[in-house]
Amino acid sequence: MKRLLLLVILYLAVGGLCGCLPEDQCNWPPNQGPVTHVLFIGNSYTYVNDLPGTFSKLACSGGHKVAADMAAEGGWTLAQHAASADTLGKLQGQKWDFVILQEQSEAPAVAASREQVMYPAARLLVAKIRQAGAKPIFFLTWGHQAGLPEDGMQDYSEMQNQLNIGYYGIANELGVPVAPVGWAWSVANAQPNPPELWQSDGSHPSEQGTYLAASVFYAQIFQQSPVGLGYTAGIEQGAAQNLQTLAANAMSK
Repeated sequence: MKRLLLLVILYLAVGGLCGCLPEDQCNWPPNQGPVTHVLFIGNSYTYVNDLPGTFSKLACSGGHKVAADMAAEGGWTLAQHAASADTLGKLQGQKWDFVILQEQSEAPAVAASREQVMYPAARLLVAKIRQAGAKPIFFLTWGHQAGLPEDGMQDYSEMQNQLNIGYYGIANELGVPVAPVGWAWSVANAQPNPPELWQSDGSHPSEQGTYLAASVFYAQIFQQSPVGLGYTAGIEQGAAQNLQTLAANAMSK
């Protein structure tokens, strides 16, 4: 019995030193340790597969206690959120540490849309986020698998390039950091056997796509590599570690 107790103590001590928790031990006592509060503002790219929940569990496996929530409606733009009493009420209803801004999937890639719709809304929301005492972060999304041919983007790479221009343009203007999820997708798709990041619609993320996004947010918010974290969201260990590595590399580019 004494030996068993000693092994348990040793296990907990090692876990504390590495800052990692097993995948199945992500329930924190209510009053234990500081909490990072994160609000995701976006649409289906955020709520499909529950990106905030995936990020919270991933963070927990790295020793970080997170309380995440979202304001996300299908197809919504930042302009709709900026005019929404529900979104603004959620933003102002409690103290957030970080607020993630995810624009509708096509708007940042089209020059007229980003200049006339995205940018004015982003300026307004960033101002409100800062007034609330939180730090804004832009969520650089991924291009459609087939591009956006109707707007002159014939494949994924062309659309991703325009998304990069759209997000970094406003981020540089406002001095807001960017979580480079789309950049990580680009590198992933260049691998010899790329992971399946899209669902069959070629737009929304698969579970691996959401896990990659969560790993990028982990690296962005905590400024730590996600490589080696125990939570895999049910993804095979090797595949999860590949996604973690892609996220770490995206943050170090």
